[in-house]
Amino acid sequence: MSLFKARDWWSTILGDKEEFDQGCLCLANVDNSGNGQDKIIVGSFMGYLRIFSPHPAKTGDGAQAEDLLLEVDLRDPVLQVEVGKFVSGTEMLHLAVLHSRKLCVYSVSGTLGNVEHGNQCQMKLMYEHNLQRTACNMTYGSFGGVKGRDLICIQSMDGMLMVFEQESYAFGRFLPGFLLPGPLAYSSRTDSFLTVSSCQQVESYKYQVLAFATDADKRQETEQQKLGSGKRLVVDWTLNIGEQALDICIVSFNQSASSVFVLGERNFFCLKDNGQIRFMKKLDWSPSCFLPYCSVSEGTINTLIGNHNNMLHIYQDVTLKWATQLPHIPVAVRVGCLHDLKGVIVTLSDDGHLQCSYLGTDPSLFQAPNVQSRELNYDELDVEMKELQKIIKDVNKSQGVWPMTEREDDLNVSVVVSPNFDSVSQATDVEVGTDLVPSVTVKVTLQNRVILQKAKLSVYVQPPLELTCDQFTFEFMTPDLTRTVSFSVYLKRSYTPSELEGNAVVSYSRPTDRNPDGIPRVIQCKFRLPLKLICLPGQPSKTASHKITIDTNKSPVSLLSLFPGFASQSDDDQVNVMGFHFLGGARITVLASKTSQRYRIQSEQFEDLWLITNELILRLQEYFEKQGVKDFACSFSGSIPLQEYFELIDHHFELRINGEKLEELLSERAVQFRAIQRRLLARFKDKTPAPLQHLDTLLDGTYKQVIALADAVEENQGNLFQSFTRLKSATHLVILLIALWQKLSADQVAILEAAFLPLQEDTQELGWEETVDAAISHLLKTCLSKSSKEQALNLNSQLNIPKDTSQLKKHITLLCDRLSKGGRLCLSTDAAAPQTMVMPGGCTTIPESDLEERSVEQDSTELFTNHRHLTAETPRPEVSPLQGVSE
Repeated sequence: MSLFKARDWWSTILGDKEEFDQGCLCLANVDNSGNGQDKIIVGSFMGYLRIFSPHPAKTGDGAQAEDLLLEVDLRDPVLQVEVGKFVSGTEMLHLAVLHSRKLCVYSVSGTLGNVEHGNQCQMKLMYEHNLQRTACNMTYGSFGGVKGRDLICIQSMDGMLMVFEQESYAFGRFLPGFLLPGPLAYSSRTDSFLTVSSCQQVESYKYQVLAFATDADKRQETEQQKLGSGKRLVVDWTLNIGEQALDICIVSFNQSASSVFVLGERNFFCLKDNGQIRFMKKLDWSPSCFLPYCSVSEGTINTLIGNHNNMLHIYQDVTLKWATQLPHIPVAVRVGCLHDLKGVIVTLSDDGHLQCSYLGTDPSLFQAPNVQSRELNYDELDVEMKELQKIIKDVNKSQGVWPMTEREDDLNVSVVVSPNFDSVSQATDVEVGTDLVPSVTVKVTLQNRVILQKAKLSVYVQPPLELTCDQFTFEFMTPDLTRTVSFSVYLKRSYTPSELEGNAVVSYSRPTDRNPDGIPRVIQCKFRLPLKLICLPGQPSKTASHKITIDTNKSPVSLLSLFPGFASQSDDDQVNVMGFHFLGGARITVLASKTSQRYRIQSEQFEDLWLITNELILRLQEYFEKQGVKDFACSFSGSIPLQEYFELIDHHFELRINGEKLEELLSERAVQFRAIQRRLLARFKDKTPAPLQHLDTLLDGTYKQVIALADAVEENQGNLFQSFTRLKSATHLVILLIALWQKLSADQVAILEAAFLPLQEDTQELGWEETVDAAISHLLKTCLSKSSKEQALNLNSQLNIPKDTSQLKKHITLLCDRLSKGGRLCLSTDAAAPQTMVMPGGCTTIPESDLEERSVEQDSTELFTNHRHLTAETPRPEVSPLQGVSE
């Protein structure tokens, strides 16, 4: 609330139950009087037009009869009133009145009164235009740089701009992508129209582009005719403001500069002529109208902004200079010269409260009335307090919207994975090369403590693992019920899943006294599938293309005791070496050193190393936990295999690019196919038979091409899905090696997993490469940054498919480089602060030139081929074979 109220100079109430909006108020010398005094023109939705010339005897007087110069019933709702040079052959000002289906231009002339009734006005219709479409709003100006006259542009409700050159209709153009009309304004300096579309974008259209674009009357032409004639209406510039606009206004400093002001629902924007933001102001209240005007200070603009709190704020650029209180909510505000008083603020409310005021400093002081004091009885207060506390306690126990009991007590979920295969395999429609694909049974048990509604169990496993059933529904109408469901899991396709972990999620609603429909709850339980479900014993191989070595701090363990179910030869041969054969065809060999505390995992494919390596580490940890050893640790001292990882990234990205090209070709052939169909249909409908001119042959060939391209798209999607699964496996392996190499904690590993594995599946619109690149760039800019210069770098806010993977690979290399030099991964509030670290070789900044990028690559290559002195303790596995996690 403001300390000062607007000083009432003159006010009146218009009509009875009439409605008004922002276009219903205008101030101008409409009768072209010699003294240049402004008149107040007001139109209402009831069709009444009034013209006032206030002459109060003293400040605060109400309207007198002689203040009303004209009142006429136009019989059609008045949407907007404007004053300009709208009649040809003269530069006199005329009044334009916009109705829903008509535009009228009037000549207003004043008549001096000879009696006490005062002056009068007469209104004469000069011309009118009947509109074919329902109008919304209008603007006017010297379109195209004409001199001495104003042209009118009307925006219809269906997005058509209709331009009138005074008495004649010029042309009409449809705005592209139109949904709902927005505010409309004209900039004389750039000769362009500005509006705010329903996409929440400020759009600018050049008048010349509008004039030479395809006529709106020809919009129903065929697509081929559109491409052959006329010009397409192209927007000059756009700016996304992220909210709907209430009004738009253009103010010129001088002949060389002007500003575009846009009033949003929560923000106030000032733009340059080219659409760049000059400044913006976030508003703490809901605005209702505004009026920018040039300030007395050089280069600044004052803005009056009314809001729904009955306040009028005056800003100089973004600085609040004054705030005053109004007796109503303004929907329109104007400033003019009335009765030789300059700077009068005229406001209009939606119910017809018209007020002329000026800013003053008479304070509105409120003095609170005296309250009847009484003596406090503390005994009564204690009794009342205890009663209220009891009520609150009872509500929290039984009737609270959010019950205080733990959610785990509502429903208990447990998962048991059978240690043996199903006697009869449940695998169906498998695409694995082996004769028999095994399946394993999983049992999920749910036990409720209270009555629950709409319980739904959803089970998820990593593809290509498949479930015989993944959705179940339950009804727990009474407490302490137990429900058990069983399903089987098997490998459906001939490649390896990225994880053997599954997730059972139960969503339900718990009813309360205040919410009988129930409060939604979710509880989940994770489970781990056996390795033998996707893997068989295999013949060890002495040679392989890809090898990694895991170091431990304990003596090596017999592989037979770690993998008892994979013995295929004599015990002596498999104490130190063991082979694995995935159902998809890959072969992996594990070797345990006889003299050192190392284990080597090798395979022909890099991504196939992940599952066996992870399984080996988990089984080693379980083995030593059973032995009572608490200081067991794993480490990795080899080089991070980034080159092999980058090859998988390139292959995945190449499939995405191929998919995009195939979809474009398929779209082109589909358009061609439909065009040929239309030609053939026209020939067949023709009463006079005409030769087909090989259109049937062309149709058949195009159809075959569409089918072939559709098959190619489907095949590429399958390859892309398989490539993404392999990429996730390789990503898991790289994260594990980095964690072992740099002694990362569980929280730091979780940050890496969130950055490298943000998607369960990628699409053409949102893919893995651009998502991971944005996440790694954020880490390099925040917790792994070296200086404030890097923190000030602006990252691209839009995730678009990149041209290539070079930038992503550089950022991954730089991330490993920063971690090797002491960088710390964290998400705390002080993560963006520059870290003071003493590290060998110093830190490398994010490369900003090609020369710097080459140097970073060289340094990183040297770094990742020689860091055997670095060891790290592996983080404890967060997922056990049976673990319940609630959310």
